[in-house]
Amino acid sequence: MIELQQNNPLHGLKSETMVSELVDFYDWKILYAALRLECFNNNPSLESCLKFLKKTEWARERVESFYLYRFKSMPKGSAAQFELKPRERGFADGIVPRKPQELTVELIAEMREKATADYEEMKQNNSRPKQYGKDKPRVQDNYAQNKRSDKNRPAPSQDPSNPWGK
Repeated sequence: MIELQQNNPLHGLKSETMVSELVDFYDWKILYAALRLECFNNNPSLESCLKFLKKTEWARERVESFYLYRFKSMPKGSAAQFELKPRERGFADGIVPRKPQELTVELIAEMREKATADYEEMKQNNSRPKQYGKDKPRVQDNYAQNKRSDKNRPAPSQDPSNPWGK
């Protein structure tokens, strides 16, 4: 079991250490804006936060995912990986954590608004019946509309040992 977890930044990491690192780097306000957990908003303290996370598994998993993918900037896993709890996920050998993602309350609000707008657009596109014909112009999908036209950009890496594709 230890060999399987060697390349997981959460392996052997206590919740207290994880939350302390997050608070030291981001502050309580940014953590609340990003995670929307009241333990980061109402009279935040390390002890009360740890008590809440110990009792509430879904909140603990949310904080652990934030720690992995925002603070440690680990590469996103496959769909099968995301079905596992964050502490059970593993990463390929040689992948090391990168610098934490810089966040502000304003940036988090922008990201949330964009995600909401994208979700609403997706809902509208999926709920509309598809009527293509001579009278109706065919709308390209979002990927085709957003596709960059310049041919000089580098091709994504085909190296299987590079999970970021760069």
